Amino acid sequence: MSGRRLWAVMLKELRQMRRDRITLAMIVAIPVMQLLLFGYAINTNLRDLPAGIADQANTAASRALVMDIVATSVVRPVAFVETPAQLMAAIRRGEYGIGIAIPPDFERRRAEGRAQVQVLVDGSDNAMQSAAVQLAQVPVQDGVATASPATRRLAEQAISVVAFFNPERRSAVNIVPGLIGVILTMTMVLFTGVSIVRERERGNMELLIATPVSRAELMTGKVAPYIVIGLLQTTLVLLLGMWLFQVPLNGSLLHVYLAALLLIVANLTLGLLISTRARSQFQAMQMTFFVFLPSILLSGFMFPFAGMPVAVQWLAEVLPLTHFLRLVRGIMLRGASLWDLWPDVLALVAFTTVMMTAAILQFRKRLD
Repeated sequence: MSGRRLWAVMLKELRQMRRDRITLAMIVAIPVMQLLLFGYAINTNLRDLPAGIADQANTAASRALVMDIVATSVVRPVAFVETPAQLMAAIRRGEYGIGIAIPPDFERRRAEGRAQVQVLVDGSDNAMQSAAVQLAQVPVQDGVATASPATRRLAEQAISVVAFFNPERRSAVNIVPGLIGVILTMTMVLFTGVSIVRERERGNMELLIATPVSRAELMTGKVAPYIVIGLLQTTLVLLLGMWLFQVPLNGSLLHVYLAALLLIVANLTLGLLISTRARSQFQAMQMTFFVFLPSILLSGFMFPFAGMPVAVQWLAEVLPLTHFLRLVRGIMLRGASLWDLWPDVLALVAFTTVMMTAAILQFRKRLD
């Protein structure tokens, strides 16, 4: 083996890599992004969780108890309602994941040493359940100084946590609906990310341009077949999840498919935009990974969304997977409808519109 020839080949590869700006950016950006995500954005210690409060007693002691609960920094009151039923309706709509219900007979319960407060928690999020358990440790000692020792011990833990939608805390119930979104994000973006690049590499793009097909028709035609594939993938995951893991379907199956359709189209348009920017299929796959990694880490699939810094949460709101996870878990586990979760529906529609417009404009620019 000649060292000079070996060095020449290595030097050629380095120069080619230097000219490939996307690959060069990936070499630097991927480790930096992972370091920032794992070191700064991901936090498993949940604090300031949005919570609703229904204080039906409305006494000085009940208000003091609410202040003690808020002082733990586990929850942050965002709504005050009249009844526990209103709390449950808001939790089902995904407005917040925790509800604190204080009954009208709070004073009598406190004197008897019975459970005085219920913490209603969205059990479709296991991390939310774990955080809510911390609230049960808040002592309620006012007014029991003269009670018996047994009563005082009961009063010290007078907050009970009631988990809905997944009381057994089975991880499969939470993970399987999210897997639909993860699989669709990975496959749909990748499929369309290489589609136009493949046509260009094979020399078919010039032939397509020479036909009467418009740019919008070409882009839409590239997307349409993969919609069917995405829906088939959704069906497969749903069937296996219900058969193997007994994942419930508390909402409308039609709404599950509509939510999946929104995510499929959003990811396909994102893949098209990537395809118009990439110069080779390898570059398209690199760019797809650059999108896929933050989607997995920031959407709330692997790590608690509420534990992330506010700035990172705003960034995560741009990702389609974030909104789909709220939709599919809300429909399948909480029995919500698409109309209950309309902000996430609107976000996916807006993302699709922006990505499709950008892809068409970028495709026109590349042709010019």
